[in-house]
Formats: sequence, structure tokens, C-alpha cells
Amino acid sequence: MTATRRTALPAPVTTTGPAGSAPGRRVPSGRRVAGYLVLVLVVAALLVPFYWMVMSSLKTNSEVFTIPIQWVPETLVWRNYVDIWHRSEMTTWLRNTLLLSVGVTLLQVFTGSFAAYGFARIRFPGRNLLFLAYLGTIAVPWQSYMIPQFILMSELHLSNTLWAIVALQAFGAFGVFLMKQFYETIPEELSESARVDGLSEFGIYRRIMLPLSRPALASLTLLTFVTTWNDYLGPLIYLRSPDLRTIQLGLRTFISQYNAEYALIMTGSVLSVLPVAVIFLLGQRHFVEGIATTGLKG
Repeated sequence: MTATRRTALPAPVTTTGPAGSAPGRRVPSGRRVAGYLVLVLVVAALLVPFYWMVMSSLKTNSEVFTIPIQWVPETLVWRNYVDIWHRSEMTTWLRNTLLLSVGVTLLQVFTGSFAAYGFARIRFPGRNLLFLAYLGTIAVPWQSYMIPQFILMSELHLSNTLWAIVALQAFGAFGVFLMKQFYETIPEELSESARVDGLSEFGIYRRIMLPLSRPALASLTLLTFVTTWNDYLGPLIYLRSPDLRTIQLGLRTFISQYNAEYALIMTGSVLSVLPVAVIFLLGQRHFVEGIATTGLKG
């Protein structure tokens, strides 16, 4: 008599939903669709003004403020991007702004990351108190010490030079705070092992901390570059010569001279925003990663 073989049937697969929901129950798709709609509306609200500015730079003056709004011009006037170079000192403005932005960004990234390493990894008396005092300078409005600062730059004979802006913005408490918070997410054992192997503090900073801090460095670079590029009040106070004007000062001068040339004004605005937009698009992944991981201690 032969034994009957039984084959075990596979157990039914059940799916579990989110916490607090019954097994096999999915998240309502309506909420997800509503969330996507809200995001689309927010993105549209942010991009529509930029789109209108770009389209207005490709119109004639009479078409810029037509009612109803003409979102796509019938004829693209590319000549506006040629005329703006001939009717303004756009080359000088962009050159000065680029020099200031790159110079200030490099110095702030170096000084901020170097000082942050001292606060994060080197033990010395009064470290926390000194860091809090340095961080407290962020809360002090620039207008409160603007006049003494101008007198100091004048006594140093740096007024009406690009070096005045570089000297004032080469150090920043925000960069130190950002980099220190990121350094604290890096395990201390890496630094201890490097010290045992005979590596100096500067070697640890250069060979270990900087390569591991690329997201934070990218965030600091982008924020500093954008802030310096868009700065208006600083150059307005210290840069009085027409040859030293930045893009923001230059556009203001151009608007006062050609206040009816709406299409050319929009063209200059597009040229002032374009470098910042390109840099952000190139470094957005590192920027988001750096902001998201700063302050998380591992």
C-alpha cells in the first residue's frame, strides 16, 4: 500500500499597509494625487515669473505689458541679447561680479571649513563659549556696524576697490556653523586613527575631513556664491567708480537711463539670473544632500 504524498500549498501573501492601517489596505490614491497637485501648483508659482521674464526678454517693448498677457511672443526678438551688450557695460558688470563671487566663495569655503575643523575636532578651553559668541554675530544686523566698518575700510584705503568687498565677506559665521555640524557626523575614530599614524591636524583636515565633506562644501559654495552675486547694498556703499559696478548696480543704472526699454531690462535681468540658475542645476544634488545631512550626528 503506497502512502499518499501531500504537497503543501503556499500561504497566501498579504500586504501590510502603513502603521495603523489594516493588512492588505493601501494608502488612498486620492491623497497622493492631491499632494502632487499641491507640489505642481507651488512649482508653477515659482517658475511662472521666471518664465514671463524670459519670454519678455524676447519681445518688443510694446508687447511686454500687453493685456491679456502674451505668454508666447509671435516673433522671438533675439536681437535684444545683442543690443544689451552694445547699449550697456554688461561685460564689465559681469566680470566684476564674477571676480567678487568667485573670490569671496573660495575664501569663505576655506576659512569656514578650516575654523569649523578647530571647533569640531580640537579640544581647548572655552571652545564652546567662543563658538557661541562667534555664532551670535549672525544675530547682529549689518546695519548696526555698517558705518564703523566703512570708516575702517576707508582708513585702510580699501574703499572704492573690489578688495573692500572681499575683505568684508571673506569670513562668515554661517559657514563655520554649517561645516562644524557636518564634521560632527564624521566618526571621531577616523581622526584618532590618523593621529596614531602620525598625520598632523592639517593633514587630517585636508586628507580626511574635506573629501568626506563634499556635500556640505557644495552647499556652502552655492549659498555663498548666490549671496555674493545678488549683493546690492555692499557694492553700492563701497564701489563708487563706474568701472567697478557689479551686475546689480549696473542694472539699476541701466533702468534709470532706459526706463522705457522694458524688453532690454528683462534681457539684463535674465543675464543676471542665468549664471546662478546654471550653478544651482549643476550642484543641486550635493546641495540637497549637504542640507539634509547637516546636523545629524552619526
